[in-house]
Amino acid sequence: MKFADKILQLCVFGLVIVGCEGKKESRKDNVNDSKAVTFADKSMHDTDFFLPKINNGVVIRHKYYTLSYVEKHEQAEWVAYELKKDDIVYFNRKRPYFIDDPEVKSGSASWKNYIRSGYDRGHLCPAGDRRFSKEAFNETFYTSNISPQRNDFNAGLWNRLEQKTRYWAKKYDGLYVVTGGVLTPDLDAIGNEEVSVPKYFYKILIDRFNGEYKAIGFLVPHKESDKPLYSFVVSIDTIEKMTGIDFFSKLPDGIENKIEKSVDYKDWSFK
Repeated sequence: MKFADKILQLCVFGLVIVGCEGKKESRKDNVNDSKAVTFADKSMHDTDFFLPKINNGVVIRHKYYTLSYVEKHEQAEWVAYELKKDDIVYFNRKRPYFIDDPEVKSGSASWKNYIRSGYDRGHLCPAGDRRFSKEAFNETFYTSNISPQRNDFNAGLWNRLEQKTRYWAKKYDGLYVVTGGVLTPDLDAIGNEEVSVPKYFYKILIDRFNGEYKAIGFLVPHKESDKPLYSFVVSIDTIEKMTGIDFFSKLPDGIENKIEKSVDYKDWSFK
């Protein structure tokens, strides 16, 4: 091989190496960018991202919602799920019977505890939020997803809040919902399994749009009321103190602290 050819070959080889190193660096940069994008898009794509920290319960993951079941109170301390705009449909599905939750190893409280108790089997993840498929709809009839509710409350104030949540899910193109009864040691109970009757229920909604988070919390006394829904808006910090549950702990501290102390509902339409 001529000297000039060797020089040319070495130059080409060097360019290839430099090119490969450059590609490696680019791939590394892309990975970092990908992580940043993934974190930024967490809100409505990774439902685990918004799950509360485990408190007193056992986390049960169903296909269409997740809950934390507290054996002592025979119900969930929280139920969490994504409610997308496309989930809101109005099919008139046949209501199935309530059944024990097969995933609760200790056994979820039987629906029979509610017979002649004076209380409804109040959904936490509403059946109305899961009409988009028969499977999703039926899944809300696990007894782990219900709590004793007065009929006038269940059909009144609580129903109004559920309907407003669906309205916001459509208006804001999806939300994440965390809801439950406030479970404290001093509660009355019903049935042979002593299912606790909460004195308060809560619902927390979080939304993310254009990189900005907003959230709103409701703390509702367990009784019927004609008051407007915004009368029950409280900070998420207040709900955390009452329940002992740490919500949205995976958010950066600055964002978490900001949305959890706020009681400003101006970003939410109550019309």
